[in-house]
This record gives sequence, structure tokens and C-alpha cells, in this order.
Amino acid sequence: MDNSTIVAAAWEAFASRDAERIAACFTADAEWIAPPGNATAVALDYPHHMRGPDEIARFIAHEFGRLFVADVAIDFRTMAAAGDLVLVEERMRATLVNGRGYELSYCFVFVVADGRVAQVREYMDTRSGWSQMFGDGPGGKLV
Repeated sequence: MDNSTIVAAAWEAFASRDAERIAACFTADAEWIAPPGNATAVALDYPHHMRGPDEIARFIAHEFGRLFVADVAIDFRTMAAAGDLVLVEERMRATLVNGRGYELSYCFVFVVADGRVAQVREYMDTRSGWSQMFGDGPGGKLV
């Protein structure tokens, strides 16, 4: 199985919200690294740097849905692979737990090792994400 197919299968597992299925996509020492202080981590009081398949799976299967509560839609724009890296560009729309709309572009860099995801590096417009979640206020836990 090529690395793009592995990453596409991981996205399908993420959509299932099945923690065991999601965890199985990752290596034992997997990491998911997002920008420090990003609005999602702050709103959920969850680490921006997740370590291990269980912590990552818990976020995707359980925590994510506490914040993004309705109308979640992901539009994939690009998937490109080179060696052990797979780049995924997407735009996500959703309704937040506070009733606000959310729409943000993301770029993910997946590192694949031995047929599983070893690392995800997540990039987004943190200012726009913050404004959409918290407005111009200082922000804080939403759920």
C-alpha cells in the first residue's frame, strides 16, 4: 500500500469516530503536533502536541465532537506524496458548541513509517481560528 493510500485510509478512520480503528492507524510512538495556543486546544483544554495513538484517537473520536458539534464538512483540496511524507490540504466547516460558524483551511504533513502514521504536523491560520471561536475576547474553554 502506498503512503497516500495509508493516509486516505486514516482520514476514513477519523471520520468513523471509532477510537480503536483510529488508534490502529498510528505507530506506537506517533505524534500529532499543532501550533501552541491554537483555539481548538485552548477551547477543549487539550494538548497541542499529542503523543501516542491512544491520546490522538481520544481527541479525534471524543474531544473533537464536543467542540465541532454540527454540520462538519471537510473539503479535500490536495493530497501529494513524496517519500515518507504525505501533504493534505483541506478546508473544514462546522458549527461550534457556542453556535458560531467555523470555516478554516488546514495543511497537514503526515509522516508514514512501516505502513502507519508516525507523525502529523498541522498548520492553520491560528488568528482566524481564534476569532471564529472566541471573537475578539481573550478566549478560554468552550466546553
